[in-house]
Amino acid sequence: MSAPDKIVLAGYLARCPLGGYAWQVLHFLLGLRALGLDSYFYEDTAYYGDCFDPVTGNMHVSPEAGVAFAAEFFQHFGFGKHWAFWDAESDRHYGLSRHDTRTLLHEARAVITLAPVNRLARHARQTKVFIDIDPAFTQIRAAAGDPALTELLTEHDIHFTIGENIGTPGCVIPTGPFTWRPTRQPIAVDLWSPLPSDARAAFTTIGRWNEHRRDLEFQGQRYTWSKRTEWMRFLELPHRTGERFAVAMDVGATAGDTDRLTHHGWEITDPVAASRDALHYRDFIRHSKGEFTVAKDLNVRLSSGWFSDRSACYLAAGRPVVTQDTGFDRCFPTGAGLYAVCTLDEAVDAVAAIAANYEANAAAARRLAAEYFDAGKVLAGIMQAL
Repeated sequence: MSAPDKIVLAGYLARCPLGGYAWQVLHFLLGLRALGLDSYFYEDTAYYGDCFDPVTGNMHVSPEAGVAFAAEFFQHFGFGKHWAFWDAESDRHYGLSRHDTRTLLHEARAVITLAPVNRLARHARQTKVFIDIDPAFTQIRAAAGDPALTELLTEHDIHFTIGENIGTPGCVIPTGPFTWRPTRQPIAVDLWSPLPSDARAAFTTIGRWNEHRRDLEFQGQRYTWSKRTEWMRFLELPHRTGERFAVAMDVGATAGDTDRLTHHGWEITDPVAASRDALHYRDFIRHSKGEFTVAKDLNVRLSSGWFSDRSACYLAAGRPVVTQDTGFDRCFPTGAGLYAVCTLDEAVDAVAAIAANYEANAAAARRLAAEYFDAGKVLAGIMQAL
């Protein structure tokens, strides 16, 4: 019997050692393994060199702490010998040795590039797959002629995006010279078994509050990367529903916003405390009552179909999700366990529907995750394209 094909996932983890990135990577690796493939993670600092310290916020640190984070996480889930990190500046290899890393990259049947943060040479028998996790932003930049991005995308044979509406009738997001195939974030549902529900728990979420470095122009309109503007549409939600809402976000970085949110009944917790340990990140989600969150302006107004991998984790944990509509309801069902909302009134109604029949909504959330986000199913669609 021949050995299983080696598949490399080139992603982003040691350079940003946070729980959300760790689970995103692990779900891909487990989905590939579920298909009988020999999956490995690869990362380096050659193309995008900044390493982030989530505690200090410093973007220019040694990779040592991030490497230790990745090593412990991979070891915990059975991938202790299935990851490689190359620090190009010091020319040091972690995880797999230099020789084993080169052998892996040469032998791999396919390299899956998750976001444009690594750039690997193609070997003779190898297929290169690009997965876009910043829909609309990626396509608009490429259409505008971003040379580095276009060059990287051109090096890949097949292109997927989690903006599932891109390339479909009625979606104005440009596709450029690339055929963008729809996919979604894979979730290892079995690792998110639900905990008993707690009526006193809060609806929560985790993420960045305010970010303008990736704002862009498209068809004469300005689109913002920040979610802050969208959050302001829902300030009255705690008072209107009587439920607890807590955000693990860096709200305090924007003057006056902490007071504004707390005045309206929002609780604010430290996002680093919720995310710096991957298992604690999972517990934070599983101990929540559900998720309420918003989406980036460009995904809302352009209806990309984007859906958060974090929200998919809430669903897998049996925690209902209320989130801003990006057109994802064209791809999977809403109205039980998952609610797409555009207005404050719709959000109030969705939270009321969950409260009126919580256990049924929790069960529906879990079923939806198993049917639409199961890692083996999602990755099977990608591998079939090879």
